[in-house]
Amino acid sequence: MKLLLDTHAFLWMSLDSPQLSQRGRELIADTDNELALSPASYWEIAIKIRLGNYELDEPLDEFVNREIERNALTVVPIAPEHAAVLTRLPFHHRDPFDRMLIAQALVEQVSVLSKDVVFDHYGVPRFW
Repeated sequence: MKLLLDTHAFLWMSLDSPQLSQRGRELIADTDNELALSPASYWEIAIKIRLGNYELDEPLDEFVNREIERNALTVVPIAPEHAAVLTRLPFHHRDPFDRMLIAQALVEQVSVLSKDVVFDHYGVPRFW
């Protein structure tokens, strides 16, 4: 199964946070699963850092590149097809980063690893 990581799932996995669910840990550890990351996630982290809402102990690019390599993540580029889906998504949720993850999951037909139940309103398969 291919799993697109929500931003918090990526961070909690990378930082070995206890906030990551047991099921999430199992799915991440399962080598049959392909883990994916959207540029929307590291864009979201960058904005949170700039606003003073989040901190890392190292530069963002070093952190993200290391974690992509260490966890064998596939980066799912944001394509015009993903943006096009945004023009049709209902506004169950207004967070632009989550909306892009939802669009990518729908187009790529993948599941999302997220604690955020709003994904369920869009018919995106979600695990937590």
